[in-house]
Amino acid sequence: QFQLVESGGGLVQPGGSLRLSCAASEFTLDYDTIGWFRQAPGKEREGVSCISSISSSNYADSVKGRFTISRDNAKKMVYLQMNSLKPEDTAVYYCAAHRLSVLRLCLLDKDWYSYWGQGTQVTVSS
Repeated sequence: QFQLVESGGGLVQPGGSLRLSCAASEFTLDYDTIGWFRQAPGKEREGVSCISSISSSNYADSVKGRFTISRDNAKKMVYLQMNSLKPEDTAVYYCAAHRLSVLRLCLLDKDWYSYWGQGTQVTVSS
């Protein structure tokens, strides 16, 4: 069973930083695309960032310049470094995987991903 587990969420002040981690159960992430999504109260789940099998990345306009996605295939980990956090970043953050992707680019479309973690809460508040 392929599984994803998020960690690193918590409470942080506006302007602060937080790093989320996504751990995969498989031996390697070499051929997998990983996306980060978030869902705030009363809003639809939206794509935040994604990284392809060749480490091409994409970002939502709302986080561009503040968030950075990266991956470490040897450790089977994907990270989302979040800087200059704003209250509007408050949401449950999910990592998701599109396994064995042939695409060199990634998509910020939740319907493209088949595997999901349980989510981790990020709260930005003073």
